[in-house]
Amino acid sequence: MKITKIETIPLRLPFLDPFTIASPSDRSRDYVDTLIIKIHTDEGLFGIGETQAWRRQGSGEHLPNLVKIIKDIFEPLILGKSPFQINQIMGMCEAAVYHSLYAQAAIGDALYDLQGKILGMPVYQLLGGKCRDHIDVGICVPIFKDSKIMLDKADAFFDKGYKHIRIKIGIDPEEDVRNAEIFRKHFGDKVTLRADANAGLHYTEALRLLKKLEDYDFDMIEQLLPLWDLEGMADLARHVCTPLSVDESVSTPESLLDVIKSRAASIVQTKTGKNGGIFYTRKLWDLATTGCMSIFPGNHPTTSVGCAAVTHLAASWPGHIMVGDYQNAIDGVLATDIVKEPLHIHDGMIDIPEGDGLGMELDEDKLKLYRVDE
Repeated sequence: MKITKIETIPLRLPFLDPFTIASPSDRSRDYVDTLIIKIHTDEGLFGIGETQAWRRQGSGEHLPNLVKIIKDIFEPLILGKSPFQINQIMGMCEAAVYHSLYAQAAIGDALYDLQGKILGMPVYQLLGGKCRDHIDVGICVPIFKDSKIMLDKADAFFDKGYKHIRIKIGIDPEEDVRNAEIFRKHFGDKVTLRADANAGLHYTEALRLLKKLEDYDFDMIEQLLPLWDLEGMADLARHVCTPLSVDESVSTPESLLDVIKSRAASIVQTKTGKNGGIFYTRKLWDLATTGCMSIFPGNHPTTSVGCAAVTHLAASWPGHIMVGDYQNAIDGVLATDIVKEPLHIHDGMIDIPEGDGLGMELDEDKLKLYRVDE
């Protein structure tokens, strides 16, 4: 069986509510740009993968650029290859366009999906077999100007069974402290609280904020400082008891190794788009384990396709993983999904897809509705 074509399907999917984070630009977003690809073969089977054009510190992706890299550079390299030559294909893509992890994520995940369909097995079997039957997941609450809206959103998530709630911070530190107080007073010890600053602060204000947030028992606070300031992050970690996490600072194994050596954080959040899909994310998890860091499975806002990729990786992982919120967008954040049967989430848990490949079937009508290049 040989690869004959890569089909690219750029989409613009609306959020239920504006999604606000501490980003240098486009802080409040009404939609997410995502890219679905199909890798076709000469026997009629195809595999699907997803990546995102998500712009924030550390990533400046745009849909036209992702499409161009995949169609003009990657496709000629892999035509005629076997879907099982994933190591060679991913190596060729990286050599052709260095650090093109967002584009490579869709390629690698589509190859895993295609392999599973050819062999008649779920992707987690290709990764070594299932180590857990379900995965506990948390949820993320974006920033709203009105704290009551944030709390109402969190309450709705809690009623669905979520016990790990991560709130976005980093725009207004005084408001962040007020929200922390409101959330802890409201939920007591019934939920585990997290926070994510999206690299929105500088050292002095981050240290002041961390000291104040220690009273509210956060089990992790993520990426307070710009991605390059590992020295500052390490100094923050020495001054507080709250575990600190990195996200924007980590793209490649080399960048994670820098975090480990500097002790800038004790937790790493990975994202399949940012970190190159299952193929490269698994390498980061291996390295994080070696470096005694905790693994937080994450994602940019994404559909069930991208979420399924992380689910299969997490299902096959033999070691400890934290309760992540990589499925966040498909449960109360995005207004729609683009598969016929979205991932099943219940009581703060996500079920492992058991179909062939990623176990996701695209809804072609939805693809037509949200496609943006036609």
